Amino acid sequence: MIFPDQAVRIVIATKPVDFRKGHDGLAAMAHSELGFAPKAGVMVVFRSKRGDRVKVLFWDGSGIVMIYKRLEQGGFAWPKVSDGVMRLSRVQFEALFAGLDWRRIHAPRPTHPPATE
Repeated sequence: MIFPDQAVRIVIATKPVDFRKGHDGLAAMAHSELGFAPKAGVMVVFRSKRGDRVKVLFWDGSGIVMIYKRLEQGGFAWPKVSDGVMRLSRVQFEALFAGLDWRRIHAPRPTHPPATE
């Protein structure tokens, strides 16, 4: 999958959207309802009402890119439906996009080596 730079923030619009919207409609929604300007370096993930489709919107430096995916069987694992957004790590997003349960992926807690004398 085409993916922007490592430092991009990834957010899920937790409320389902009308999937008839295209680039401009989703960019306008991201700006007006979620507070993210299309060129702000944020990847916004939108979900369908049925939960089996996803649209991803981001700015690649020269234009708005929209990625659409529909699962053939089952559905994506989504957070609880509410207004607003939720942030994901890149690994969580990749799991979500692959159709896996991203909620089971957690960053390992750093451990400090024991002090040596």
